[in-house]
Amino acid sequence: MTEEITVEVFDHLVELAALELTPEEADYLRRQLNNQLKAIHELTSIPLDSDTPIAAHGVPYTMASTPTLREDAASPHPDPAKLLSGAPDVEDGYIIVPETPHQDLK
Repeated sequence: MTEEITVEVFDHLVELAALELTPEEADYLRRQLNNQLKAIHELTSIPLDSDTPIAAHGVPYTMASTPTLREDAASPHPDPAKLLSGAPDVEDGYIIVPETPHQDLK
């Protein structure tokens, strides 16, 4: 199997995700991801007829089998003050959260 996720690429992804992994954990996770990619490639290599219908969980996906979308309607809570009573800081009916420090990505 040709590795698709090299050590360099994996290390870069770990850095972007701000993960702290031991060398053993990193090696294990990278090998597992490469094994999953291998399995995906094996599945995509299975020849299928172009008229094969899309399926979800083995059940044909048709408009008749698709549930209708529910109406997107607001449903106010009967006692908003009770909800807000559990918040550490509230002002004018809004929960005040501390500012989240951020940094610009390079």
